[in-house]
Amino acid sequence: MIALISAISATFTLGFFYFVGAIPGGMAAGLSVPVAALVAWCGYAAGAGVMLLLGTPARDWIARKLRIPLVRDPQKWIWRAWDKFGLVGLGLVAPITIGPQAGCLLALAVGEKRLAAFLSLSLGAIPWCIGFSVIFAMGFKLAV
Repeated sequence: MIALISAISATFTLGFFYFVGAIPGGMAAGLSVPVAALVAWCGYAAGAGVMLLLGTPARDWIARKLRIPLVRDPQKWIWRAWDKFGLVGLGLVAPITIGPQAGCLLALAVGEKRLAAFLSLSLGAIPWCIGFSVIFAMGFKLAV
């Protein structure tokens, strides 16, 4: 029982900070593929949720850090990229690039609503969960 709780905790923490390594880490710790994927996704979603709870101070910090003007200016690269890909694009690339924390901060910095950012980032990780689960499960079956 302690081993199972440790495996779930480690997988959740990996999902919170480093989503790409969470599913294989959970499988290596002894979790089944679906459980590892679910726990990794929960950790990823929790990472997004924690950042969204920080709200305005975090948004102001990232806007200053990345020099994102809070007034929409189509001449700035950040606004051109946002107009082209938006929240859906961020939700799909954040799991394998910047992670949930930075993704939420970026979404808040460009003025997205908290719930929309959370849903986009959380749901955007699901295709990656499925893909990584299939790939890693096949790899483990081929190696055994």
